[in-house]
Amino acid sequence: MPSPQPYPRLDAAAKERLAQRVGRLHLWQRQGIQKEHVDALFFQGRTLFNIENWHLGRKLLRLGLQALGLYERGRRNARDIRILHNHVELPHLPPCFDGFRLLQLTDLHLDMDRDITHALYERVRDTQYDLCVITGDIRARTFGNIDECLRALATLRAQIATPVYLVLGNHDFIEMVPAIEDMGIRVLLNESTTIEREGRQIHIAGVDDPHFYAADNLEKAGESIPLEAVAILLSHSPDLVRHAAHAGFDLMLSGHTHGGQICLPGGIALTYHIKSPRRFGRGAWHHNGMQGYTSHGAGTSIVPVRFNCPPEITIHHLVNRQASATTDAGARSGR
Repeated sequence: MPSPQPYPRLDAAAKERLAQRVGRLHLWQRQGIQKEHVDALFFQGRTLFNIENWHLGRKLLRLGLQALGLYERGRRNARDIRILHNHVELPHLPPCFDGFRLLQLTDLHLDMDRDITHALYERVRDTQYDLCVITGDIRARTFGNIDECLRALATLRAQIATPVYLVLGNHDFIEMVPAIEDMGIRVLLNESTTIEREGRQIHIAGVDDPHFYAADNLEKAGESIPLEAVAILLSHSPDLVRHAAHAGFDLMLSGHTHGGQICLPGGIALTYHIKSPRRFGRGAWHHNGMQGYTSHGAGTSIVPVRFNCPPEITIHHLVNRQASATTDAGARSGR
């Protein structure tokens, strides 16, 4: 059992603004489940066992790795954050968005290990992209004080020159939203936003955490997106893949799984801790005409180590197939 920790609170004005935005029922439910989440091990959310709350298991795993002489090697692996590139062909992408670069950060767990967090700052600072999205789990704890992770997030935000959009994960409390948005980060709480370029648009929708809190609402998130528009969905967990694929989304970006974090040789994950087929647990995938990507994430959970599963930040390159084909043909003809 963890020692008692201060529970984050909203002042009356901030609580009222948030209630007006997400709805009072959503806010009440989210806050109520958060308080139950503190020590819950079983039968919470969409999974049977909540390993993040098994505090004894965390200590035993750390001690076991130290006894085997693997702990420091695992920490070095966790600091080796890689930049991966994923090309997404979208036939109806407006030509002016051809080559648009979308940086995805996820599962940052900024209050887990300072060395990993500083490695993330350096990676992001040296990367080129057009827009940044964060798909949840800003903090490592599932209870208590949020100040440390918010300070770290503010430092990370200072490294990002573009607009940033974020969705909450199962480690994130809804009380964090006002402070996050004060940093210039837009939190999408079952909402969508429009990105404009040369008079054309793409749409980015985001849902509240679908994994533990089951607080997602695809209908509300996508209700203002035109049928013919390019629509990108941010969801902390890929648990929603089957519903999202029938809701008109072209691309779904997720995290949560850490790619397994501690994997067998060959990158075979012991678990992805999701309620969807394993093929959606890491990397690029397709389902029913929708493309998707589940990132390994940049941080760690439970213990600050990784084995056979490098951490990543991901740049998604949006490609208009027709525009790219025309450019290639022109290059071949010498134009």
